[in-house]
Amino acid sequence: MPMTMSRARVARRIATAAAVGGGGVGLLGVATVGVLLTEVRLARRTVGGSSDIPPCADGRYGAAFAHRTDRPPLRLGFLGDSTAAGQGVHRVSQTPGALLASGLAAVAELPVDFRNVALPGAQSDDLARQVELMLADGAQTPDVCVIMIGANDVTHRMPPAQSVRHLAEAVRRLRAAGCEVVVGTCPDLGTIEPVYQPLRWVARRLSRQLAAAQTIGAVESGGRTVSLGDLLGPEFEAHPRELFGPDNYHPSAEGYATAAMAVLPTLCAALGLWPDEERPEPARGEGILPVEQAAAEAASEGGTEVTASRAPWALLKHRRRRQLPDAEESADRPSVPR
Repeated sequence: MPMTMSRARVARRIATAAAVGGGGVGLLGVATVGVLLTEVRLARRTVGGSSDIPPCADGRYGAAFAHRTDRPPLRLGFLGDSTAAGQGVHRVSQTPGALLASGLAAVAELPVDFRNVALPGAQSDDLARQVELMLADGAQTPDVCVIMIGANDVTHRMPPAQSVRHLAEAVRRLRAAGCEVVVGTCPDLGTIEPVYQPLRWVARRLSRQLAAAQTIGAVESGGRTVSLGDLLGPEFEAHPRELFGPDNYHPSAEGYATAAMAVLPTLCAALGLWPDEERPEPARGEGILPVEQAAAEAASEGGTEVTASRAPWALLKHRRRRQLPDAEESADRPSVPR
């Protein structure tokens, strides 16, 4: 609990600095820099990178549902970095966008038109460009967008207040255009293999702190968040060969499926498609909390949704995940949206 409260205070300071246009909030002492630089150099020699172009998953999913209804297709947009783009896998059906488009189509029983503008290597300051692309055709504004961003902000040492400011502005612009927004917050970089102490500890601390601050910024701008870090962390550490891709950095197909299963319930809930059995269950750690406390707790427990309640409160919820539908056929050969 003391660690959670400390993270909550720092996350609030970052979010406040973001809101007023301040600079970075220092999270580490200067004395650690020399050790960290040494560890970074060692890690870069062994942690792979991928120059592969991610599979293009754009298209229509669940096209068979079009014959059962006169309702228009749902529109799903993806923004963010290499994780949102699906880097590290080679089949369309394995990308998080294809998995979520197929899952959304199955739950809604509607076709889903999917578009991805995420850019491998992107930091949060690229979100403004991506939002412009996503909203360029006013007649095709997405019903809901998923944003996955933050890892490159940590590794490239972007000031966290600046990172959160860019994310919050992107959420506000999408919401103003009538689009629901779900943010998958910064993953736990302390699980990357092989990264050793003390860099592993620092990477975990920085990524979780950014995830908490992202949650405050996104929720207070009208979005919802899902914590990916701790959800993937223990599984990546226990099964690195299964959940990491060949480059030892990006998720494998199984890793992306794990993330997609965590995001799908919140994605559906944002569109009113998920059953709200849904009173908070205190026994499961759910409840109405100050937004910064909810953000800090979510950063420590993956798969946790945070959504706005009456200010300054937020709902912390652990939605029950369901198995994703088989995306193989619809995602390997998605049709072009009309």
